[in-house]
Amino acid sequence: MAEKNMSVVDHMEELRRRILFVGAFLLAAMILGLFLAPGIISYLQSTPEAEDFPMNVFKLTDPLKLYMNFAFFIGLIVVFPLLLFQLWAFISPGLMEKERKVTLAYIPVATLLFFGGLAFAYFILFPNVILFLSNLSDRLNVTEQYGVNDYFAFLLQLTLPFGFLFQLPVVIMFLTRLGLVTPAWLRHVRKYAYFALLVIAGFITPPEIVSHVMVTLPLFILYEISILVSRFSYKKVLKAEQEKMEQWAKEDKERNIK
Repeated sequence: MAEKNMSVVDHMEELRRRILFVGAFLLAAMILGLFLAPGIISYLQSTPEAEDFPMNVFKLTDPLKLYMNFAFFIGLIVVFPLLLFQLWAFISPGLMEKERKVTLAYIPVATLLFFGGLAFAYFILFPNVILFLSNLSDRLNVTEQYGVNDYFAFLLQLTLPFGFLFQLPVVIMFLTRLGLVTPAWLRHVRKYAYFALLVIAGFITPPEIVSHVMVTLPLFILYEISILVSRFSYKKVLKAEQEKMEQWAKEDKERNIK
């Protein structure tokens, strides 16, 4: 009960403490990433998508930059479930006991969606984008001489956003349980949401229609799944409110009898 009566200053202090905790854990995960990065980079260089690319180093600091980027990438993946838990722990004092249990169950689902987004981007989207760019180079009769940082930076920039974009159903479910969105509202703003997803897809992919469609369609499907998830969650909310009203009516009736 004391947690629910915390002041704004107390909330900000708790938020700062949790951010520092996640930051410290991220630093530790990055140190772990320093040991794992060489093996992961070597594996990615041996994949079919990378074998035909003559990767060069154009600056003395390129290997260090690549090394640190992968250490951060690995650290972010490791710390992601903890980040979700800390977010839940920060908002859970304002939730009812049943809501705490339900929202805590979102963490493993969100983690699976995060890895699912990474897998979709790496195994499906990335090879097709690389194939398109290689074919385009052949058509233009130009020799591909990429820097190793260019290749892997493009890989990370293409895959990492999908880990977060695939959180859309979980976010919508959470907002629905909090009463901030409804299925009807999501259907009403569908065309605006589609436009926003088109813009996001345009930022992620090269200016080429096939890759754009390959990114946009899954995002549209995710939005439709989010509406279904919201509908299911909204029914739960209405049922909980109805049970609460019936309980209040029962208690009021008992008081009147007394």
